[in-house]
Amino acid sequence: MSCPDTEESRPAHLGTIIVAAGESRRMGNVDKIFVPLIGLPLIAHTVEAFESCPLVSDIVLVLSPDNLDRGQALAEDRGWSKVVSVCQGGERRQDSVRLGLERLPDGKNHWIVIHDGARPCFDPDILERGLDAAQETGAAVAAVPSKDTIKIISSSHLVESTPPRDTLWMVQTPQVFRYDLLLQAHRTCEKTVTDDASMVESLGHKVKVFMGSYSNIKVTTPEDLAVAEIFLRAMDHAGRQPDEGNRWRQE
Repeated sequence: MSCPDTEESRPAHLGTIIVAAGESRRMGNVDKIFVPLIGLPLIAHTVEAFESCPLVSDIVLVLSPDNLDRGQALAEDRGWSKVVSVCQGGERRQDSVRLGLERLPDGKNHWIVIHDGARPCFDPDILERGLDAAQETGAAVAAVPSKDTIKIISSSHLVESTPPRDTLWMVQTPQVFRYDLLLQAHRTCEKTVTDDASMVESLGHKVKVFMGSYSNIKVTTPEDLAVAEIFLRAMDHAGRQPDEGNRWRQE
């Protein structure tokens, strides 16, 4: 599936930071970012979904120190023209995003998209919905309604309460922000958070939620790889098939 083309109402410059600097602890000894997935490293599927999107102007890929050389070689080999930097991440996820922000061209990107590198089943239609939602508040996050009942439990694993399921949404990426708002959040938020929306919320700023996709999974455990392969094969993204003879092709 191709990315929707730009419209007059769309931002002229949309910078994307793909964050993939984690340790893959729940994948055992497997580095999930470079694990083979339909003939390419997992991260290649993620990057190329944004690379092929006309809405995106610049991409920064943030990797762990151990993957930096491999990532730079992959970007060169695949010919990613929109990837302006492959840089090393920080200790925390928010540190990695901040380092990615610093690598974007100064003053060029008025809107910023943050996306998990471990979400290779990204559908560009989600990005279009995110940009629409972000126009309202300057900050918007992809999410899907929870299918399961959620329990809040104590440290001793006793149920303390059961929130109404219709108020619970599972947050994903992409997350879309006005550049100046995201920069302010990163400069002022000192506590450790799990996503950039939480940093913006800490400023007292409203964050809009838009519909993500249940297929937009984050590959976290070995079982997720099989699911991701099914979704990727079904999505039929143009330009995302592995090249015959490419040295990154993996069987």
